[in-house]
Amino acid sequence: MKLDFPNHLRIPLLILGMISLVVGTLAGVARLGWPVPVFGSSQIVHHGILMVPAFFGAVIGLERAVAIGRLWAYAAPLLSGVGGVILIVGADPAIAKIFLCGGSIAFVAASYAVLNIQKALHNWILLMGAIGLLIGNLLLVFELHLRMSVLWWMIFLVLTIAGERLELSRLVIRSNKKRQALAVLCMITFLGALLSAFDFNSGEFCVALGVLSIAVWLVSYDIARRTVFQTGLPRFTAVCMLCGYSWLFFSAFLLILAYLELADITRDAPYHALFLGFVFSMVLGHALIIFPAVTRLKIPYSAVFYLPLLFLHVTLVVRVFGNLGLMPKVYALGGLLNALSLAVFVATMVYSIFLGLRARTMRQ
Repeated sequence: MKLDFPNHLRIPLLILGMISLVVGTLAGVARLGWPVPVFGSSQIVHHGILMVPAFFGAVIGLERAVAIGRLWAYAAPLLSGVGGVILIVGADPAIAKIFLCGGSIAFVAASYAVLNIQKALHNWILLMGAIGLLIGNLLLVFELHLRMSVLWWMIFLVLTIAGERLELSRLVIRSNKKRQALAVLCMITFLGALLSAFDFNSGEFCVALGVLSIAVWLVSYDIARRTVFQTGLPRFTAVCMLCGYSWLFFSAFLLILAYLELADITRDAPYHALFLGFVFSMVLGHALIIFPAVTRLKIPYSAVFYLPLLFLHVTLVVRVFGNLGLMPKVYALGGLLNALSLAVFVATMVYSIFLGLRARTMRQ
């Protein structure tokens, strides 16, 4: 029997994920040497866990649950969000990791349910992305290779976004060969992550090649290439997409240079180019579409949303430039400003929601 979650109960699930985002961001700022409240500095070691499986596991899990409208599917955002809170309150991390793993199992089940509803190519890619999250979280539970978990979290986010963009571009990309090409690139990326279990560096290199190819495909065929010439929200979303694809390409390029030993590159620059530059560009671009669909709260678009987008990319350039140029003060400043850019985005969202509620009240 189909039994969906009431709208007013979805917002607490979203808040659970946002708690992990806030504390995870503060933990990242603390890693750079900046003073933050103790509840943030105490989570330095869990920065990546809070940002990806806890926050994105909850938020994307909620989106997937809303899409299929099944009550059981909300276990994904609930368990992921609770797992992050367990870490934050200082309980046994092993318990938190079990919750996160349980959330990702529910997320895979929800993604499989979507595939059963519509056996389309983009849904196969979404399922692969969900499996990436599960594998990364399983590695956490068994306390295996943390960098391998990060690699699988990359798979989760890149394939999830690629699958969603393929779905949104279905009216533009009519060639089955082009659509199948993206699926092949996603499979190569997935197989590269599997290879990392035997040879991490070679596996990471294959993932980087796959990610770089996915970035080229997205820039070449995504619907954003057309909608960027429109106005209003469609143009804003397209600008976010194209900026994000540039960071995705740059991230993969840096990983390839590091593997070939053509440059002395730490993982901070390519990882944050992907997780911040690419992923949060997608968040900014899709938030005005997905957030109202999930919460039923209207968010009017205005050009002010370009402010957090510009702030994010400029500060990320500062961070990456400081990291690659071995300038620790510039690097640390860029990281701090990255966190502020996310705060500006949240503030912009809250202000826009307020405007939407006020406009609705005035019409009544």
